[in-house]
Amino acid sequence: MLTENIKFKNFLLKSNKSKVKKDLLKLMNSNSEVINSLTSNYIFSFSKKIIQKYKNFQEIRIIGMGGSILGSQAIYSFMKNKIKKKVHFINNLTRDISKKKEKKILNLVISKSGNTLETILNSNILISNNDKNVFITENKNSYLKNLAYKLKADIVHHNNFIGGRYSVLSEVGMLPAELIGLNPQKFKQLNSLIKNKKFLNNLITNVANIINLIKKQKYNSIILNYDKNSENLFLWYQQLVAESLGKKSKGILPTISSMPKDNHSLMQLYLDGTKKSFYTFFYVFNKISPKINNSKILNSHKYLRNKNIENILYSQKLASERIFLKKKIPFRSFEVLKKDEKTLGELFSFFILETILLGRSLNVNPFDQPSVELIKKETKKILFKR
Repeated sequence: MLTENIKFKNFLLKSNKSKVKKDLLKLMNSNSEVINSLTSNYIFSFSKKIIQKYKNFQEIRIIGMGGSILGSQAIYSFMKNKIKKKVHFINNLTRDISKKKEKKILNLVISKSGNTLETILNSNILISNNDKNVFITENKNSYLKNLAYKLKADIVHHNNFIGGRYSVLSEVGMLPAELIGLNPQKFKQLNSLIKNKKFLNNLITNVANIINLIKKQKYNSIILNYDKNSENLFLWYQQLVAESLGKKSKGILPTISSMPKDNHSLMQLYLDGTKKSFYTFFYVFNKISPKINNSKILNSHKYLRNKNIENILYSQKLASERIFLKKKIPFRSFEVLKKDEKTLGELFSFFILETILLGRSLNVNPFDQPSVELIKKETKKILFKR
């Protein structure tokens, strides 16, 4: 077990854990605001007054890019069964963006820099004069901060020591979470996790094993996801890993595979193709599952009788793991027993710590993204000339 709600099987490898163990100790003793945001000690920059002011909105539109929005989208999808409000996520620049006017909608505009081009454009197109608006951005002069003043919107300060992709348990993810009816403090699990020897040992071994796999030229991280509502969790994870580690000709390419659908398209490649990948099985148990109609099952398939979709999905997952073992394909496995804020907070903490520790082992800075800035500057040059 990783925690009481997460069963975890680590990679079956022998790896040197000493450096990772030292790095984790240093990280826990650092004054990192990223690490602090994972704990209950973190002080949000938004007040209860903001929550009271906007808690009755039943429709919320979140406008942002990358780390500014992926975390809250992961929370919304993962916790969907507990959420009664309708949330729209505007997370890309598209030609067919909907301008449909809702009766009463709250816009949450999120950008750390306050100058994200796509967020500026989407805000320009979507925000109407009568909308209520909250902007989450750094406390510095920027386009979006100035727009917020013009619209007389509320401004929540984005912690300038926390990059967007690490901000899910800061105000960036927790203000939306509270506005949709969730409890931010229940996500904050690091205080208890650092006392959990099983969690720490699994984390250290996991990171050491991934470093070992990278040394063996395995750079592709394939997530075999059996839970549709967890897809956005792995889109968040994808950005976290790719943007944090993709530097100095190093890095990991995370790819999300939808199971069991991809058994019929990609699995042949996973099993018999190039050996450049390692795998993550991710499964969430659900109590409610459609039952098989026994009267419609032919005798040739009577083994399906008295089963439900949950039985079949889990059997497929176990079967795939057994074949991976036989073929000596490296994988780890997460099984989520309960979907709630606590469990999701534990997953966020695990993946954030994993990524930072991988960055230290690979000798790259996991907190910057220098090359992305090149495209932003080049785009601006082109627009000035057109």
